[in-house]
Amino acid sequence: MIALIRSDLLPARTPRLCFALAMALCLAPFMSRAQDTTHAVRIGLTYQPGTKPGVIVLAVRGAWGDSIQGIIARDLDYGDRVEVIGLPGTPAASSLEGIGPGVSYPLWKSLNAAAAVQATVTSSGVHVAVHDVTGRKIVQVADFPLPPTGGSTEWRLAVHGVADEVEQWITGTRGVAQTRILFVRGGRVYVVDSDGFGERLISDAGLSLSPAWAPDGHTISYSVLGSRGWSIVTKDVAGGAGHTLPSTTTGLNTTPAFSPNGLTLAYSHGDEAGTDLMLVDLAGGGPRRITVGHGSDNTSPEFSPNGRRIAFTSGRAGHPEVYIMDVDGSNVELLTPFNFGDQNYRSNPDWAPDAQHIAFESQIGGIFQIMVISLRDRSVKQLTSEGVNEDPAWAPDARHLVFTSSRTGVKQLFILDSESGRARQLTHAGGARLAAWSRSLGHGR
Repeated sequence: MIALIRSDLLPARTPRLCFALAMALCLAPFMSRAQDTTHAVRIGLTYQPGTKPGVIVLAVRGAWGDSIQGIIARDLDYGDRVEVIGLPGTPAASSLEGIGPGVSYPLWKSLNAAAAVQATVTSSGVHVAVHDVTGRKIVQVADFPLPPTGGSTEWRLAVHGVADEVEQWITGTRGVAQTRILFVRGGRVYVVDSDGFGERLISDAGLSLSPAWAPDGHTISYSVLGSRGWSIVTKDVAGGAGHTLPSTTTGLNTTPAFSPNGLTLAYSHGDEAGTDLMLVDLAGGGPRRITVGHGSDNTSPEFSPNGRRIAFTSGRAGHPEVYIMDVDGSNVELLTPFNFGDQNYRSNPDWAPDAQHIAFESQIGGIFQIMVISLRDRSVKQLTSEGVNEDPAWAPDARHLVFTSSRTGVKQLFILDSESGRARQLTHAGGARLAAWSRSLGHGR
């Protein structure tokens, strides 16, 4: 049998299609926007083609104003689509000393700003206006309600939603700040906001791995080691006891993945001779095997965004490679090209939300790196080179990836902009790995 699952990652896990975040239901009242907001139309700013527009986030007066300004500015910076001028908390912020919330188009233009974000605290939340600096006019405005408890988890997530909407106004693409990330540390499952705040433990007692988000916005799934082997558990991320899927109570059951409609769960099951992929209807019924491994390991299923295909890792060729197939197990196709040799090891695929690319990890010179393959022309691009890098998971914008890296000396989670190569560290306590990125709270996909 091919040793597909490395001992340090047993059971290995591919990142899941990422769905809506914890507490999405309870936050729904805070996510509404003004009726006059144009959500899908990019405002007409003037800036040099091929460059990122400069954006100033003005000082915000009122209770929690500094936090609102800082969160919006940092979220826009992390989105990698605009150049935030005078980012709060950085040396460049000195360029904006003395600039308050008032309108000053000549000054903003002298700082190379294409847009200025002006926020004002109101009795129920925050009023936001975006200025076109060159056109000297307000081009977008909306009121956003915020939870009454400033600085709380719910309040921070609501402000992230404001930043995501502003990013959509300016660039035409909604930001991903109002998202969360599941990960594993020390055999327990944690959740953290996409900016690194609000980390908390969510799994029950026992060794737990392979977390995945469901599309209902509050259900997650992961593997749990019990007396009879690894089983698959689903639970509400906000709390409560987990529910063990009846079909996964014996043997090795790992790497769960929800279908895009949330009705089906795919997972890897094995007894003694290899592992195969299974599908089970969450409403009831027995599991269906969709691979025939003949003693090889087939693991880490990942649904395509339309739910019609599955990417997975298989050792059927004598070493791990990434394959894709129809959801019923037919039309199996090798995705990752390989050359015969002892370095062939590609695994843990994650399908981009735009359906155009699949990320995976590949062994290069004995060290794992993050790769992306285009589904249009099968071209492959290497995204990392510093340290050992594994377990990629796409953000909802199909541009950013969260992954595990040893570049600081211990395994941590990092977020990478696949276009610019810019990376930032997400976690700071050692041992974080196996991440799964949710969808946006504000907009389902």
